[in-house]
Amino acid sequence: MRKLGIIAGGGGLPAEIAARCRASGRPYFVIRLKGFADEGTLGHPSAEIGIAELGKCIKALREERCEAVCFAGLVARPDFAKLKPDLRGLAALPGVIAAARQGDDALLRRLLEEFRKEGFDIEGAHEAAGSMTLPLGLLGRHGPAPQHREDIDRALTVARASGRLDVGQGAVVCNGLVLAVEAQEGTDLMLRRVRDLPQAIRGRPEALRGVLAKVPKPIQEVRVDLPTIGVATVRGAAQAGLAGIVGEVGRLLIVDREETVAMADDLGLFILGVEPKPE
Repeated sequence: MRKLGIIAGGGGLPAEIAARCRASGRPYFVIRLKGFADEGTLGHPSAEIGIAELGKCIKALREERCEAVCFAGLVARPDFAKLKPDLRGLAALPGVIAAARQGDDALLRRLLEEFRKEGFDIEGAHEAAGSMTLPLGLLGRHGPAPQHREDIDRALTVARASGRLDVGQGAVVCNGLVLAVEAQEGTDLMLRRVRDLPQAIRGRPEALRGVLAKVPKPIQEVRVDLPTIGVATVRGAAQAGLAGIVGEVGRLLIVDREETVAMADDLGLFILGVEPKPE
């Protein structure tokens, strides 16, 4: 098995990929992005490197004989004026800034190209970890009621339309009303916005209604930025009074799968996988 370099941002995904590599016997090494990676990756072979230290990152990956890299975890768009790049990072910076003006997906594709030019193959988190993506049908004990079907369809439609405009990956719909569309703030803060809306237009923990849909953008580089849910997503959806979460089969990552499904079961939410809709 070729050795994997995990470029780790925040959240639990990088640690889960590292743990799966360890369990399967696959050699791996973690680049912990300074200021983003959390403590979950500290128990793995790793080095902490700044986000603009591209040369240092590539050197570490080569010294560890990594052949492929996987980008995983949350990384906020940086303030380019405050970055402290090394020489290799400085050479890449003008192109990265130009790509950033075209949107997040153009920025991610440009970053991938920098690693490809150095001879690394790119693996998506779903490829590196395996069996972490949403399957077809229901996960857990709960399923949508008939009154949720229209919200499921509309939430998916809105999320896909938002993605075509390169806005975000998620949308919340309740009784046909669009309550929120995910933008730069991310899913957790979007759900917090929904939680703060009047109860007359949303559900509540004792009377759940409404749906969160998460789908990748059509132009999205899914090897870097596949939509993700986990325990925090389910908790936030329940606090916002939602009845369930829906995504596309093979195109939504589930972090801490057993714990996430168990929490959905305990809180009365459904998690549903549907077939992707051809563009």
